[in-house]
Amino acid sequence: MFLACSAMLFTSCLDDEKEFDAADLVGHWIYKTDNYRYDSNGSGACWDTADDVTEEEAQPFTWTLEGDRLTLIHQIGMGGVVPKTYYLQELNKTTLSYKDSYDHTYTYTRVK
Repeated sequence: MFLACSAMLFTSCLDDEKEFDAADLVGHWIYKTDNYRYDSNGSGACWDTADDVTEEEAQPFTWTLEGDRLTLIHQIGMGGVVPKTYYLQELNKTTLSYKDSYDHTYTYTRVK
């Protein structure tokens, strides 16, 4: 009996995971002055126009999307990397919304 109940609880937790299509993430997104470009090969770039940074000067990153977990690995100068994990709330052709580990929500709009 205990095993049957445990199995049902475990299964119901798995059903709560959201699934998103990585193809919907590909493109250029903007939130205020923050710009993110997700490429179909799992690479991308980010830049902030408030800091007078252009796309040509953007910081490169790689990304993966598993279920609702979006992981970005930012490549910084001198060969360092900074991993960041977000949890998608919404992803469609026009809107990208996710939460960070501090429960702050960011909502981006597709530019192209």
